[in-house]
Amino acid sequence: MEKKLDSKIIYDGVVLHITKDQVLCDNGEVSYREIVHHTGGIGALVIKDHKILLVKQYRYSVSLDTLEIPAGKLEEDEVPNKAALRELEEETGYTASDIHLALKFLPTPGYSSEMIYVYHMQSISRLAHPKAGDSDESIEVLWLDLDEAYDMVLKGEILDGKTILSIMYALKNNI
Repeated sequence: MEKKLDSKIIYDGVVLHITKDQVLCDNGEVSYREIVHHTGGIGALVIKDHKILLVKQYRYSVSLDTLEIPAGKLEEDEVPNKAALRELEEETGYTASDIHLALKFLPTPGYSSEMIYVYHMQSISRLAHPKAGDSDESIEVLWLDLDEAYDMVLKGEILDGKTILSIMYALKNNI
């Protein structure tokens, strides 16, 4: 196991904090690791009548409109399942009374500490007065047939990792 010898903050932003760590490797060599520290993320997997709830939004970082499960960033010390319900409400106007952890994963463990938690949500209902979402997001809510979503994954039309894993999870578990 590598041992941290030193750590310097390279960037301290609102969403990301980046350090450059000096480490002692197992073979005795000294090396460096640049680490993106992130509070984590959550996603909401909602399936109803063999349709998956997705949001379409423009992602500046990749200059693309993406199809994704409703998702967002965990705030500092926020409980993941509560964050998932918050994001579901803010992005889609829905809530759920039955929620359980479907999967968790490290999207890029080579350089990031981010852990993503995906919650399967059932017994959903539309809220009369949902909390407003982020003012800088433009989101279109849609229901897509699960088999069609799977075909879009295979064609490279759905590219988001948490969404791909959620579609596979739903199909594997016959949700």
